[in-house]
Amino acid sequence: QVQLVESGGGSVQTGGSLRLSCVISGDNIEDMCVGWFRHTPGKEREAVAGLYTGDTNTYYAESAKGRFTISRDSAKNSMYLQMNSLKPGDTAMYYCAGDLFPCPAQTWGGRWRPAERFNYWGQGTQVTVSS
Repeated sequence: QVQLVESGGGSVQTGGSLRLSCVISGDNIEDMCVGWFRHTPGKEREAVAGLYTGDTNTYYAESAKGRFTISRDSAKNSMYLQMNSLKPGDTAMYYCAGDLFPCPAQTWGGRWRPAERFNYWGQGTQVTVSS
């Protein structure tokens, strides 16, 4: 059974930084499609960043480009989201998501798999950015 556990959320002021972590168990992160989503009440779940399967290519939403960095540590079977220059608009519940069906950059390059196509989700970690 695949499980994802996030940590690292919190409250910061505008301009601050946070680093989210997602530990994956039950399968090898290198073989999975994994990424970060966020959700704010009243809005649709939004893809933030993703790791294409099998290489170092990454996906970022326009809102995340230049401020967020997604990475993985295969030895720890973990994924991270470094968030810098945070804004109040980044306030949301952040979720790591994974799926056993790969998402190679050759197929998805420039786009990201919709949330409904991910089968495994963490419990979420709240990020609050105050002005």
